[in-house]
Amino acid sequence: MRNKVKMNQNFPVISESDKLFERSQGLIPAHTQTLAKGPTQWIKGIAPKYLKKGKGSHVWDVDGNEFLDFNMGIGPVVLGYCYDKVDNAVRKQLEEGITFSLMHPLEVELSEKIRSIVPNAESVRFSKTGCDVTTAAVRVSRAFTKRNKVLCCGYHGWHDWYIGVTDRDAGIPHAVKDLTFTFNYNDIESVIQSLDTDTACVILEPFVFEEQKNDFLHELKNVCHKNGTLLIFDEMWTGFRIASGGAQEFFGVTPDLACYSKAVANGMPISVITGRKDIMNLFDKDVFFFTTFGGEALSMAAAMATIDEITDKNVPQYLSSQGKKLKDGYNRIAESLNMDYTKCSGYNCRTIVTFDAAAGNPLEMKSFVQQEMIRNGILWGGFHNMCFSHSDNDVDYTLKCYETILPLLKKAVNDKNVKSNLKGDPVEPVFRKTGNFNIKPKQL
Repeated sequence: MRNKVKMNQNFPVISESDKLFERSQGLIPAHTQTLAKGPTQWIKGIAPKYLKKGKGSHVWDVDGNEFLDFNMGIGPVVLGYCYDKVDNAVRKQLEEGITFSLMHPLEVELSEKIRSIVPNAESVRFSKTGCDVTTAAVRVSRAFTKRNKVLCCGYHGWHDWYIGVTDRDAGIPHAVKDLTFTFNYNDIESVIQSLDTDTACVILEPFVFEEQKNDFLHELKNVCHKNGTLLIFDEMWTGFRIASGGAQEFFGVTPDLACYSKAVANGMPISVITGRKDIMNLFDKDVFFFTTFGGEALSMAAAMATIDEITDKNVPQYLSSQGKKLKDGYNRIAESLNMDYTKCSGYNCRTIVTFDAAAGNPLEMKSFVQQEMIRNGILWGGFHNMCFSHSDNDVDYTLKCYETILPLLKKAVNDKNVKSNLKGDPVEPVFRKTGNFNIKPKQL
């Protein structure tokens, strides 16, 4: 019998997932196009591997099992799966065409809409993925400042200028690696010590999960501008989610450039770079940034509808309200069980559950919770990526599951047998640990 979103006695049958996975062997390197969706991030033998459909906050795998989803496409699905107003906008545009031989009116209309709500959007350009626009931001920053070096903090995509600072840097020339360096979030001194006269830009996620301290983002802007360095916000996660105008609206800090993707079009592929006109004007002639699908009309129609919903229905406030219930509820349950080695933290719209290594292997503890959540119909990767379709019933049921599962985890931790309670191999670490963290750029 196919599992539902309820307290299921048995784990879901995933035979069709397994068959598809076998077909991918040797055909698709790493099996996946998106690391966070791939098999390394899910407990083996228990988690489904392929999803077939979704509606609202729920998804169904290829075996027909139903799950409440807190991954939401790894971020883009901010309203919910198959959200009628967005899908209807896509259908309407589909009747007229997708990609054309000349520019489309939506390019102007969407730019105007974004300019009306994003504080720094004097100019706007579009592409398809997040790393397209972060790379464009770095390139135009180098052109504007006539400098070479980049300081970064967070995850910014797969392109050479960034991935060279991670431990998955194969294929990146050393000459490229020597131009990008990292700094600590909330540590303004690490920025000051790293800035020099050849630093073109500082790019960071305005937050990941850690909350800013001591007015860090304001201080960062001041330090950058004093040095003649441009400030770039990578708002893939914060844009249209923490506030309609993103982190720059939420924190009251206007960067020189900002980059968006995930939540802009509720799952349709589009990315955006916004910024000061004097910088963005370099895209006219000096800096080359053009793509065949940059003006693709289905995604722009989806973005128009998505942004309207976000602003008209104050979606960021709803995400915060529902996310707070989950965060506070999880922490109450953990505290009541004296489980001081696990907590839920982050800004309410996107929170993370963590486990302290002092109590055991964090990946094994995470895998145990994931395993039991999947049994009970929740697709859980350790995060609460909130969407507008996450209902009160969804939240209440999730907390009920935590109330059932956390005592089981506590017993396994106390008995020192978490691993033996796993039904398959645990999840693997995410690669986003940098290999040369917080190294000061070489002085010229």
